[in-house]
Amino acid sequence: MAAPREALERRPFGRRFLTDPARLFQHNAWDNVEWSEEQEASARSKVQENSSQLLPQDKQEEYEVNAKKYWDDFYKIHENGFFKDRHWLFTEFPELAPSRNPSQNRDFVHEFSNKEESNNEGLRSYENGHCSLETRAENQLNLIKTAPKICTEELATQKYSELNQSDGDYPGSSASYRVLEVGCGAGNTVFPILETNNDPGLFVYCCDFSTTAVDLVQNNAQYDSSRCFAFVHDLCNDQSPFPMPDESLDVVILIFVLSAILPEKMQCIVSRLSRLLKPGGMILLRDYGRYDLAQLRFKKGQCLSDNFYVRGDGTRVYFFTQDELDGLFTTAGLEKIQNLVDRRLQVNRGKQMTMYRVWIQCKYRKPAAPQL
Repeated sequence: MAAPREALERRPFGRRFLTDPARLFQHNAWDNVEWSEEQEASARSKVQENSSQLLPQDKQEEYEVNAKKYWDDFYKIHENGFFKDRHWLFTEFPELAPSRNPSQNRDFVHEFSNKEESNNEGLRSYENGHCSLETRAENQLNLIKTAPKICTEELATQKYSELNQSDGDYPGSSASYRVLEVGCGAGNTVFPILETNNDPGLFVYCCDFSTTAVDLVQNNAQYDSSRCFAFVHDLCNDQSPFPMPDESLDVVILIFVLSAILPEKMQCIVSRLSRLLKPGGMILLRDYGRYDLAQLRFKKGQCLSDNFYVRGDGTRVYFFTQDELDGLFTTAGLEKIQNLVDRRLQVNRGKQMTMYRVWIQCKYRKPAAPQL
């Protein structure tokens, strides 16, 4: 439902304070918000301004070379307390729990609007490189406490090679429905799937660039090695092995992951992931859309290239258009099932501030094998 326009002041894009707070604060969010021409022009202007000064090439190379370190530091600091569990997944992507009653999925619509990306996805307290003294002190304490187990990719490579030589004996080889989440973080997607999908044939793989993140998943009390396999993986390294063979997966999940990768490497990654899908298998994606509030909040000097930025903590983020994502998936041989923009108006009651979020949601399917 679109936001009631009369409840908002007519101001350029950005913070919009309420002319009738009592009326608008009855809800936290509105779906499918329409943007005015003025609002879109203002957003475009902000992006032009904050991308007018690019980081020097040597700094850009530094962020690429040290990408793993920045994500490891992120998870050492925040552990599993930054992102919320994504129970809304089953409303947006019912493929993740095919036997679930549709009426149960609707129960999570309100939770998705109120709790998910509105708080954390892309709107970090130090988005522009600033954080409070209290936050810095707490982060230092967490870094001292955190002592992740060693789980290097080199060890994983050796292990997968041995498994792949065992005539199809790999983790989850006996499963009838296999799901891979790429960029699993601390498990905020994986554990809701394991909790919600009770299919005895389900097996969930999950991987992350960050050794610290994978360690958090493996040490979670909900981690069940009979239904799940977490492993370290570098998507940008095409020699980095997967523990399952090609054409073995029913679903690949990309939730706010592709946007963290160098744009020129995205096509190779999507093509490689598509080869893991069975005929009829699907890639499910949700990621940042062009002119999302997170993009508009960046300052000059944080832009790496067109619509690609570095945050204050060294992690990076890209903001997509529908056409860009469609090109990536169709070039990889997949067919479009869904490609939509989700524009939402969210209200911060305490600060009496409104926020416009823009995400893109996609479903692309591998064509079924031709009938002989």
